[in-house]
Amino acid sequence: MARIVKEEEYTGKRNAILDVAQRLIYTKGYEQMTIQDMLDDLQISKGAFYHYFDSKQAVLEALVERMGEEALQLLVPIVHDPALPALDKFQRYLAVANRWKVGQKAFFLALLRVWFTDDNAIVRQKLRAIGIREIAPLLSEIIRQGIQEGAMTATYPDQVGEMIASLAQDAGETIGALLISFDPPRADMQRAERTVAVYTNAFERVLGVPAGSLTLVDDQTLQEWF
Repeated sequence: MARIVKEEEYTGKRNAILDVAQRLIYTKGYEQMTIQDMLDDLQISKGAFYHYFDSKQAVLEALVERMGEEALQLLVPIVHDPALPALDKFQRYLAVANRWKVGQKAFFLALLRVWFTDDNAIVRQKLRAIGIREIAPLLSEIIRQGIQEGAMTATYPDQVGEMIASLAQDAGETIGALLISFDPPRADMQRAERTVAVYTNAFERVLGVPAGSLTLVDDQTLQEWF
């Protein structure tokens, strides 16, 4: 019992640091935020901070991991819903993921510029691998159902699940790069729309579903981002 209490206390204090870091990223930006800012807000010592995180970059990594876990909690019930056909599951999966990301828009926009720097290359690659590992099995489950229903013609559900998860990561990074350099006079909105169309086509081809079966990002969501 004492061990459980200690684990809960550790998790609670760790999350308190992450909550403050997330708020500071909103208000100051990740690059401007310092460890001292977090210490001052929480009124804790450096030693207490380093008990949970060894660097500001470790805080960033933990924040992104925590957000990924929150997203999974929303997506798992969709995948396991016995009443939904596979194609409906896939589309609802995309829609829920998109709405969740829009809800975290301020956080994502605050991180975009620093996210693509060389300093964060290792963190980016690590979190990409974690994301694919966690998302791929859920996608593979939908794909198996789709094959059984005759709605998808993909042959290898496990491998296709990994490919779709990887494509989703690529799409997010590509659209993120467009957001950083967005310039309406250069017709960047059209570039964004075409990028979404290309990835949507890739998703449909890999899954083996008819063209027009999926909406990777709806127009309203794309407008909200840009």
